Amino acid sequence: MEHSRRALIGGIGAGMALAGSGAPRAFAQTRKIGYAVVGLGSYATRQIMPNFAGCDSARLVALVSGTPAKLEQYGAQYNIPGTHRYSYADFDRIRDNPDIDVVYIVLPNSMHAEYSIRAAQAGKHVMCEKPMAVSVAECQAMIAASKKAGKKLMIGYRSRFEQYNRLAIDLARSGHVGPTRLITAEHGFPAQPNQWRLDRPLSGGGSLMDIGIYSLNAARYLTGEEPVEVSAVESTDRNDPRFKTVEDRINFMLRFPSGIIANCVSSYSSSHNGYRVIGTRGYIDMEPATPYQGQSMTIRKDGVAAPRVLPAAPKTQFAGQLDHLAECILTNSTPIVAGEEGLADMRVIEAIYRSAAEHRSVRIKA
Repeated sequence: MEHSRRALIGGIGAGMALAGSGAPRAFAQTRKIGYAVVGLGSYATRQIMPNFAGCDSARLVALVSGTPAKLEQYGAQYNIPGTHRYSYADFDRIRDNPDIDVVYIVLPNSMHAEYSIRAAQAGKHVMCEKPMAVSVAECQAMIAASKKAGKKLMIGYRSRFEQYNRLAIDLARSGHVGPTRLITAEHGFPAQPNQWRLDRPLSGGGSLMDIGIYSLNAARYLTGEEPVEVSAVESTDRNDPRFKTVEDRINFMLRFPSGIIANCVSSYSSSHNGYRVIGTRGYIDMEPATPYQGQSMTIRKDGVAAPRVLPAAPKTQFAGQLDHLAECILTNSTPIVAGEEGLADMRVIEAIYRSAAEHRSVRIKA
C-alpha cells in the first residue's frame, strides 16, 4: 500500500445519566472549552466537527492537518482564523495558544501515542480516538505524560454517551433480566481496500483494532468487570489482497470473574453490529448497537418480548462525548472513559492476539 505519511494523516437509569450523558450540570460555566482537532479525515470532518454545534461546554477553535487545502476549506467553514490553523511541522506551537484547552487526536492508530504525548507536553488536555494506541506500553506512556503535565486524558468511546447503550448498561448491571450469564457481541463490515486501516504499521492490526473493539468494550461495560481469561481463533484468507498484513476475522471468548462468558466477533468481511445480554429471566438485545445513529433495543423478560423506545436524546453521542471532557475540565473531575479505560482494552487485545497466535487460552493480567 503506497500512501505518503502526509496523505495518511490528512486523510435509562438516572445514575447512568449522571455518569456520562453529557447533559448540563449544576456548575457556573464561565466559558466553553476550546478543542483543536488533529487530523482532518472523514471521521473528524463528518462526525466530530459538525457536532460541536450541539455542545453546551465545548467549541472548535483550531485545526491541525498536513494538507493546506483542508486547512483552508474547513478553516473557512468553521471560522477558524489562520493563526489557529497548524501543520504537523508546527504542531508544537499549540502550547502558545491559550484558546486551545484540548487536543483531539484523530490520526492513524500508530500516531496516537506520539501526538497525545506531545499535546500533553504542550500543556493541553487530550481526547484520543480509539484504539488508544497500538500497545500496552504506548498506553502507559500516554497516561504517564498526561499525569506529569497535570492534564486529563480521555478516549473516544462515543457509545458511552449514547442513551440506549447507557440504558443497556444500567439494565444489565442491575439484573433487570436476572443475573447476566452470557453476552454475545458481534461487530463487522466489509473493509474496502487501499486504506491505512489495512496497513499494519499504521493500524497496529486489522478488524480487532478497528470494529472489533466495540465488541470487546461492550462486553466490559455491560458487565462492569475485567475479563480474566480469553480464548481466540483467527480466520483470514491471505489470498485476499486486503489482508496481506492484518487479520480479517477473530472470534474470541472472554471469561469474567463472576462467571459471565462473552462470545465476541470481530470481522472485516461480514456485516453485523449488535450485542445481547442474556440473564436468567430473558435478554436485552441491541441491534444495531453502536452505529453513528439508529440504535434499537428489544427486551425479552419472563417470556414477553417488546421493543424499548426512548425519547429523542437532547444531544448526539458525539456532542455528549465532547461536552463530557469539557465538563470534567471545568469541574476537575475524572472522565468515565479516561486513559485507563483504553489501557484496559489494549491489555485484552494483546491477549486476544496472543491466544489466536498460540492456539491456547491466555490469562489476562491486570
